[in-house]
Amino acid sequence: MHLHTLKSGLNQAAGWLFYVSLLMLLALALPRSVFDPESRDYLLLIGAVGIWRYSMGAVHFVRGMLFLYVVFPHYRRKVAKLGTDTDPSQVFLLVTSFRIDALTTAQVYRSVIREAIECGYPTNVVCSIVELSDELLVKNLWAQMQPPAHVTLSFVRIPGTGKRDGLAYGFRAISRQMPAADAVVAVIDGDTVLGEGVVRKTVPWFKLFPNVGGLTTNEFCEVRGGYVMSEWHKLRFAQRHLNMCSMALSKRVLTMTGRMSVFRAAVVTDPAFIADVESDHLEHWRLGRFQFLTGDDKSSWYSLMRLGYDTFYVPDAAINTVEHPPEKSFIKASRKLMFRWYGNNLRQNARALRLGVKRLGGFTSLVLFDQRVSMWTSLLGLSVAIIASIKYGFGFLLAYLLWIGLTRLVLSLLLSVSGHHIGPAYPLILYYNQIVGALVKIYVFFRLDQQSWTRQNTKLDRGLVSFQRWFNTWSSRAMTFSAASIFVAALMVLV
Repeated sequence: MHLHTLKSGLNQAAGWLFYVSLLMLLALALPRSVFDPESRDYLLLIGAVGIWRYSMGAVHFVRGMLFLYVVFPHYRRKVAKLGTDTDPSQVFLLVTSFRIDALTTAQVYRSVIREAIECGYPTNVVCSIVELSDELLVKNLWAQMQPPAHVTLSFVRIPGTGKRDGLAYGFRAISRQMPAADAVVAVIDGDTVLGEGVVRKTVPWFKLFPNVGGLTTNEFCEVRGGYVMSEWHKLRFAQRHLNMCSMALSKRVLTMTGRMSVFRAAVVTDPAFIADVESDHLEHWRLGRFQFLTGDDKSSWYSLMRLGYDTFYVPDAAINTVEHPPEKSFIKASRKLMFRWYGNNLRQNARALRLGVKRLGGFTSLVLFDQRVSMWTSLLGLSVAIIASIKYGFGFLLAYLLWIGLTRLVLSLLLSVSGHHIGPAYPLILYYNQIVGALVKIYVFFRLDQQSWTRQNTKLDRGLVSFQRWFNTWSSRAMTFSAASIFVAALMVLV
């Protein structure tokens, strides 16, 4: 174990040394005028186009650190003083499982049953499953672990029609038990292994904050894939952690993560909430009406906002997810996952903004607006550098690459302050996410009706007539081309 740790540490050090060496070589290749503040080629001018993006990132970082190291510890001390007054009358652990390998399923349910036993509250484990094999596996684990009488087990057998149906069936099963007003429901995905004490760390907040309707937790991951895929996922969770902390400062966390979120029982038994999760849809001016296939975490968040609840984040309660990349190729897998994630964001964005500043708050409204413009601002620096290098000389592109290398190194180091591991591949992956992510966002923004699950390999079939399909396809292409053309033309005039 120690030898493995030492080897891993040496590999990390070698990776960082290689990255810094590349930056130094790039700096040596540039003319001195690039580093002269009196020169019009001064390096920082290349980054001036990113002022908006960097300022938003800086605000998120400051807010996140303030919440993580000042505000949340204060809240935690208040919870400790209240003691057993924050205990719920009952806890439900709803697990949805579909097409997940038996080894992962066993890990997940073992952790869930362990938490049900160790939390000490009257707990009902509700298994929303499709296959009989999962039911037999859970019953076998239950017999092995021998939970006490206050821990019970329920099964909800559902058709394999998607996670939304699985959640709705589970919510209705819980509703039939008529839980008390102070009962709490944790919704857990079938590939989520609960960390030690996660139930006891999450349930007190509903008593401390009477208007919090749902909260989510910190995430770490085990990736069944190569090094780059693993680092890409870990980077995503580090960024997620920082952004969640920032939004939690306003009690406006922007998603009730599907991997694990916790709700008041009054929320998940509300017919309006169940309907939002089960059959959420969008009326689009061009694409028509379509159901949401993915994005149940965004639907649950929007429903909470619409119903008047706050949302929260608990950074010291951790879960571990088992990630199965949808493709062996990193490029293909990351693009597929981005298409799903960003599509979920953009489908909720416009109607969330329509809730208004009074409901969302000023900063939350600003963040939602930034989600709409970031797909273009993220491409601004690279586009300007390419146009300037063609018109004035290749040095502009080299200077831009040096700027990107330095700023992404700083951003990676800042992420380490959040408590998540960082690796030497992070600066490059950060830039990959910025450029490829922006391109995927632009593509999906004009094709909001296109959705697919990565694990289940199912797609939304709207049953459209041939003309409507043709119109949707070609109008999406025309709008993408027009928007990209206007963007490039504006930049050429600017440069």
